[in-house]
Amino acid sequence: MKINRRFKDSVFTTLFSNPDLLRDLYCALEGVTLAPNVPVSINTLKNVLYLDIYNDISFEIAGKMVVLIEHQSTINPNMALRLLLYVSDVLKTMVKDKSIYTSRQVSIPWPEFFVIYDGTDKFPDQKILHLSDLYEKPQDLGLPEKAYPLMELEVKVININSGRNKEIMSRCKALSEYSAFIGIEQANVRKMKNLKKALRKTIQDCHENGILKEFLRIHGRRIVSMLYEKWNLNDAKKVWREEAREDGYEEGLEAGREAGLKEGREEGLEVGLEKGREEVINLLDQGLSVEEIKQRLTRTTTS
Repeated sequence: MKINRRFKDSVFTTLFSNPDLLRDLYCALEGVTLAPNVPVSINTLKNVLYLDIYNDISFEIAGKMVVLIEHQSTINPNMALRLLLYVSDVLKTMVKDKSIYTSRQVSIPWPEFFVIYDGTDKFPDQKILHLSDLYEKPQDLGLPEKAYPLMELEVKVININSGRNKEIMSRCKALSEYSAFIGIEQANVRKMKNLKKALRKTIQDCHENGILKEFLRIHGRRIVSMLYEKWNLNDAKKVWREEAREDGYEEGLEAGREAGLKEGREEGLEVGLEKGREEVINLLDQGLSVEEIKQRLTRTTTS
């Protein structure tokens, strides 16, 4: 299976692109109740926050602008900064027809930020990440300490793995079933050697247990494709991180800078190594394991 470099939506974004489900999810996360006729306007920016699989949803609801992200790997401590950059781009699209240089005040929605965590690392039920945690300390700069930061951004991380945040899960059936879906997927991939068979079995198991049944009936084939791309990409990332040569890493950073990709500043390796990326993905498509690919790349480096 050939992976397109312009990756498709994730299962998460496909499921919650339904405005009714997205409204229910927001109400569950915030612990509020909104009428079914409260409109939800999705304004996600494609290919901005994550280059690979789109797993972010930006939307407006009840006068609020909400950015919602699914995160499957270790929580990035720089998430608040990444969201600041992301929301800046969203705001640009909102005010593009308004003048911010006149004396007239421009109104913008109230922002809120959520990360839905379903990775395998240990993580508390909930945690708040602050932009101010990344600031250099004023005293270290020879400046008086402020009582509070002059610019702040808070990100609420919600762990949706099995048994976590039961109250939130009870308020949103779709999120609860999505959590069960992720758990079944991870278990099948651990038990079965053949990735495609494991993913197909995940769809079958969920269907038999009434988990996201209608959603999977409509999108079943696409879902297997999305999951396969995700797992192949995860394996490829392992190889890029562990086996990339120093010159390749610098090349990736430079490519990331030249392309103006924000993630290039943070992980140029992941966004810039097109040649290495294609090589790794081709080897994955040939059925080689991560260890076999590492050995082959090592032989290439030393030859």
